[in-house]
Amino acid sequence: MDFRAYEARLRDVLGGRESAFSDAEYQRRCQALDRRLAAEGLDALLVTNPAEIYYLTGYNTFEVSVHTALAYSPTQSVLQVPSIETGPAVACARVDRILGYRWEDPQEVIEPLADCLAGQGKRIGIDCWGGGLRTGLLAGLEKRLPDHAWVDASGLLNPIRRIKSSEELVCLEQAARLTEAGIEAARQTVSAGRTDSEVAAAAAEAMHRHGSEFMSMQPIVVAGRRSSVIHTNHRRFPIQAGEPVFIELGAAYQRYTSPMMHTIVAGAESPDSHMQAMAGMCRRVYEALVTAMKPGATFDSAALAAEDAWRKEVQEAFFSGVYGYTVGGQFPPSWVEGSGFIARGQPAEFEENMVFHLPLCFRIPGLWGMGFSETVRVGAQGAVPLTRNRWSLESGG
Repeated sequence: MDFRAYEARLRDVLGGRESAFSDAEYQRRCQALDRRLAAEGLDALLVTNPAEIYYLTGYNTFEVSVHTALAYSPTQSVLQVPSIETGPAVACARVDRILGYRWEDPQEVIEPLADCLAGQGKRIGIDCWGGGLRTGLLAGLEKRLPDHAWVDASGLLNPIRRIKSSEELVCLEQAARLTEAGIEAARQTVSAGRTDSEVAAAAAEAMHRHGSEFMSMQPIVVAGRRSSVIHTNHRRFPIQAGEPVFIELGAAYQRYTSPMMHTIVAGAESPDSHMQAMAGMCRRVYEALVTAMKPGATFDSAALAAEDAWRKEVQEAFFSGVYGYTVGGQFPPSWVEGSGFIARGQPAEFEENMVFHLPLCFRIPGLWGMGFSETVRVGAQGAVPLTRNRWSLESGG
C-alpha cells in the first residue's frame, strides 16, 4: 500500500493513541494562539519549528530534518508531512487533516500547501528566525500566492509557551527524576583512568533505563583543561586524577527536559581551594537568581542580580551571559526552548509557572570549567527547583 492507504488503515486502529496530552490541554494552547493571531491581525500561521508543531498538535517524531509544516488557522489545522512520517502524524497529531507528500520529492510540497493556505486567509504569519522555514518553501509560496501578505510573526508563541500548565509541569518533574538518575550514574563512573566517553555512556544508560525517550541533546561530559572550552564534549579522552569532570544531562519525558549540570573531581584527593571557591561562586550566583526570579520582575533585573554575585571574579572566568533559558517540549539538536532568556537587556517579566534551566558554568581558559545547575519553576516568592542537585564539590573514583 502507499502512504495514503497506510494513513487510512492506521487511523482506524491507532489514530491519536500516542498523543501526549489531554484534548483540553491542546484546546487551551490553540485558543491562546487564536487570541494572539487576532491581536496581531493575522488570519493564519505557518508553523515549521518541530517543537512548536508538537506544542500545538502533539506530532512527535525523531526525524526532524525533513520538511514538515503546520498550516494553522482558528478554523482549521493541516499538518504536512513526508510519506515516512505518516505513522507519527496519525498516531500522535491532533489536527483536522494530514497532507502527505513523497519523501523523495520535496518539490511536491508547494502546490498542496499553497492550496491549503489560500483558504485560510490573506495574512499569513511566518517565523523568519525559527528553525524549519526553508527559503525554497517561502519563495515557492510567495510565487504561488502573490496576493498574500507573509508577515514576520517570529516569537508569536513565546508568551504562551513560557508559562507551563499543570500537565506540562508533571512532565518536567518526571524528566527531572530521570536526569538525576543520569547524574548519579555519571558520578559513580568517574575515576582516574576511565574515559569521558565511559562516563557519558553510564549516564545515557541510566536515563534510558529509568524511562527517558530519545534526548534532545546527548550527554555532555568533559574533563580537565578541555572543560575550559565551552561546548566541547566527550571524545574518548582518559580522565586524569585531580581533574574536574563537568557533566551536563537532560533526559526527556514526553519530549520535556529538565537539564542539570554537575561537577566532580576524579581521584581520592579533595578538590583544591581554587576549585572549591569557584563551586561556591556557582552557588552564590544561583541563590541570587532564584531570589530575584519573582513574578513581575524582569529577566534583565534577575541577570543584574546574578552579575552582582560574581563581580570580583568577572576578569578570571568566562560566562556566556545567559543565566537562564526556558525549557519545555523540544527535539534535537537542543533542549533550549528559546521562548525566554535571563540576560541583560531582556525586558520580559517573570510569571508563575515559567520554567528555566539556570546553566551556571564558569570557565577559566586553559585551566578548567566549573558548573552546577538546576531547572527551576517560578513561584510566588521566587524560583523553586524541580531538579535536586548535589551542590558540594566532591571527589570520587
